[in-house]
Parts: sequence; C-alpha cells; structure tokens
Amino acid sequence: MDSSSSSSLSQQPEFDYLFKLLLIGDSGVGKSSLLLRFTADSFEDLSPTIGVDFKVKMVNIGGKKLKLAIWDTAGQERFRTLTSSYYRGAQGIIMVYDVTRRETFTNLSDIWAKEIDLYSTNQDCIKMLVGNKVDKILDTPSLLADASSGAKKNIFKQKPPEADAAASSCC
Repeated sequence: MDSSSSSSLSQQPEFDYLFKLLLIGDSGVGKSSLLLRFTADSFEDLSPTIGVDFKVKMVNIGGKKLKLAIWDTAGQERFRTLTSSYYRGAQGIIMVYDVTRRETFTNLSDIWAKEIDLYSTNQDCIKMLVGNKVDKILDTPSLLADASSGAKKNIFKQKPPEADAAASSCC
C-alpha cells in the first residue's frame, strides 16, 4: 500500500453521523446534570452554567457510530444573546423543565419555543421535552399530564415525545 492510500484510510472519520444537539430551559432545571449523567454516567450538584458548555458522546445505534455534539446553554436571560447562535444548524433541541417548578414549564412556551422559532435554522429540527427532577416530588402525575397537554397545544405541532427524568438516577 502506498503512502497516499494509507494516509487517506487514516483520515476516515471515527463516526458515521454527527448530530448537533442543544439543551435549553430555565436556569436550575438540571440541564447540566442531565448532560453529565448522559455523557459521563455521574451526578454532581453543579453551579449554574455561564454562557455555554459542550460535551461529546459517541453512541452505536443499528451498527452506525453516532457522534453527539451536545451544547448546554445557560438559562439566565443575560446570556440569551450569547446562546442564540448555538441554535443554528442544530438537528435536535431538548427543552428541559423542572417538574417541581411549574413556571419552568410555562416558560417553555412563553420564552423557549419563541427562541427556537427565532434562531433555529433547521426546519426539520427534532424537539424533545424533558421533565426533570421527578425524584424530588412524589405526586407528579397532575403536572406531568398538564405538561403533556400544554406541550401539544403550545410548543409542538405534532405529538411530542415524552420523557420524564431524574439526572441523579437516569441513563
């Protein structure tokens, strides 16, 4: 094998597909904790994200290697102008709310869905709603039912994928 063919073999990507994902939602809903649990299988009490954080996770699905580039955005309003550019080109946006704080769910339609409409450049972007911190309350069914119906009316144009999570015990 000559040197040109061996160098071209070594330049093949380590993955079949690259997906850019974005985590959004109010400050303190657990976006960073979910990301840490998913990428490193660990849980810590974390401080609020300043600006954005970034992690990569490699997964195999159906014999294909996927590289997930996951951007964790700060939830505070003062960082919104900085984080708006991260919506561009995202194939998936994960909207996270805290099931113990109803206003974090309300803000998904009042604030975050509007941000997606304003800044996302991918009309086929997949949106997922994640209710986090279910381990913090015992009686979540009413809020979860409200969240599902509210998401159908205010955030998604089709049936939303449903997932409830606790970063301390998921994945």
